[in-house]
Amino acid sequence: MGVKNLWDILESCKKKLPLHHLQNKKVCVDLSCWLVQMYSANRSPAFAKDKVYLKNLFHRIRALLALNCTLLFVTDGAIPSLKLATYRRRLGSISHAAKESDQPNSHPSISLRRNKGSEFSCMIKEAKRLGMALGIPCLDGLEEAEAQCASLDLESLCDGCFTSDSDAFLFGARTVYRDVFIGEGGYVICYEMEDIEKTLGFGRNSLISLAVLLGSDYSNGVNGFGPETACRLVKSVGDNLILDQILSNGVKATRKCKGKNSGNKVDDMCPKASSCEVGMTQDSDGQFRDVINAYLEPKCHSPDSEAVQRVCGQHPFLRPQLQKICEEYFDWSPEKTDQYILPKIAERELRRFSDLRSASSALGIKPLLSEIPVPCPVLAIVKQRKVHGNECYEVSWRNIEGLQVSVVPGDLVKSACPEKITEFLEKKGEEKKQKRRARPKKSGQAAVKDVDEQLQELLLGIEADSGGILGATASVCQTLTAAYTVAVEDVVDLSSPSPPLRKLSKSQKKMAEDVNVAGMNMNKMESESSFSTQSSTSDVDNQLIDLSSPLAGGDNGMKGGRRALADISNVGSHSTETDGGGGGGGGVASVGHGTTIDLSSPSPAIGDRSRVHHDDDDVIHERKARDLRMFLDSIRNELY
Repeated sequence: MGVKNLWDILESCKKKLPLHHLQNKKVCVDLSCWLVQMYSANRSPAFAKDKVYLKNLFHRIRALLALNCTLLFVTDGAIPSLKLATYRRRLGSISHAAKESDQPNSHPSISLRRNKGSEFSCMIKEAKRLGMALGIPCLDGLEEAEAQCASLDLESLCDGCFTSDSDAFLFGARTVYRDVFIGEGGYVICYEMEDIEKTLGFGRNSLISLAVLLGSDYSNGVNGFGPETACRLVKSVGDNLILDQILSNGVKATRKCKGKNSGNKVDDMCPKASSCEVGMTQDSDGQFRDVINAYLEPKCHSPDSEAVQRVCGQHPFLRPQLQKICEEYFDWSPEKTDQYILPKIAERELRRFSDLRSASSALGIKPLLSEIPVPCPVLAIVKQRKVHGNECYEVSWRNIEGLQVSVVPGDLVKSACPEKITEFLEKKGEEKKQKRRARPKKSGQAAVKDVDEQLQELLLGIEADSGGILGATASVCQTLTAAYTVAVEDVVDLSSPSPPLRKLSKSQKKMAEDVNVAGMNMNKMESESSFSTQSSTSDVDNQLIDLSSPLAGGDNGMKGGRRALADISNVGSHSTETDGGGGGGGGVASVGHGTTIDLSSPSPAIGDRSRVHHDDDDVIHERKARDLRMFLDSIRNELY
């Protein structure tokens, strides 16, 4: 509790600060106050059985560790003799001894040891064990924990203390954090003694006098004094004289009525308290001396004691012990415990590295990242992230066992290792350039170049032997070359003069089947070559086929071949002559003027109509036709 109504008096000095205010600070914690806050939130049996209060403590600690806030737990020791009456009253024990303790000079002179087997003492032991695994030392106080915290703060061994007992200021504390809230938008409630002195005009002596008048853990106060009356009296006397005045004269609530009919009697009581003044009268029994001395000279470990020096040093984070504790208390797997705590430990190490660089800069030393003796915890930046609208980075860590990557605030990375951000942005820009350069695939270009060379070589050979076939063959080969060039990237429609880029449709699948049928018919025509070579010149004239017409006449045996030829003829542009006939064995195409091609022969002849067959040309044309068929088959295989 502390001093009655003191938090209300100090309300104007309360400050609500962001949680980052605790960054890089060392703070003492009145562990009993923290556990009381968490336990009072929910006192259901399940709350105690599942140790929810201990889970809340764990999450509060990990949030502060990420800010590189160094914590020091302080626990209560023995119960001061002046506080025994209050302690028994809180426990509900109204005994004769307790009643006597409320009377002047009835306080025992020996403090009372606490019950180490009580439920609350067991909660303290669990919290201390958890804190030690997280690298948080614990100092067992001689008596009051808030008195020990205030002593460390007064000696500048810490930057403030966490406690909800308002009498911490009476013990000498300069900065008190009453409440803390973690999470998004987290904050801390802070009171500074400097603000109290400037705003209210109360120093430490004035606050002790308020405890005497209003009541505290050590006294019941003086009857007739409320917060306003006590404050008015203390201000009227002054901080330097108020305690001496109380010790020498004592204090009583006396009222001087300002009314006309009040008379001159000092002790006359006025029914209107608002119009009365409070004065001090002679009371030399010294009943307040013990209370004042308890605040001015509390029983605490001295700053140079071994116990204080031990807890003020660095304490390591014990990962195996923490995993064991969390599995025992919370039924967490080691992996789950690591997921909770390791990212916070890594963030703390990065903040310490940032502080090291900041200290170097303050001294005028700005070494490069590679020149700093302590290696940077961040190995590399993986990618940028947004967390609750704030810029963050996902980073990979160096030498942090059990942790590969995690997300940290962007401002922390900028302050600790801006070189890593520059390196990440340069690498990202280079990757974008490489993607833009890699759009035309080199492998596809090489394949197209090879096809062009093969086509040119084949066409030159055919041109040298037969000029008439060049028109049709060149047209077909040019179209297939263009189709293959596009097919490196996508599927093309070979039946179109200007094949568009698109995915293979049902009609295109049907066209592929027709091409395969055409290939089979070409093989069939080769088997029937003996019959076609015996046909006469007049038969050949009657079997001319118009290559530009998809509906050329002929029997059923030639329909498959004419369909394939019709598809191929659509992609070229040349003039043909046809002379329909119903022969069942073969066909001859007329290309140019006076030149014919026997399409039914495996070695088509080219020449005048009067000279269809030449023995010398048959061998050459057979080889060229075979090369052309093999090339077309390879193109078909590449496309489908």
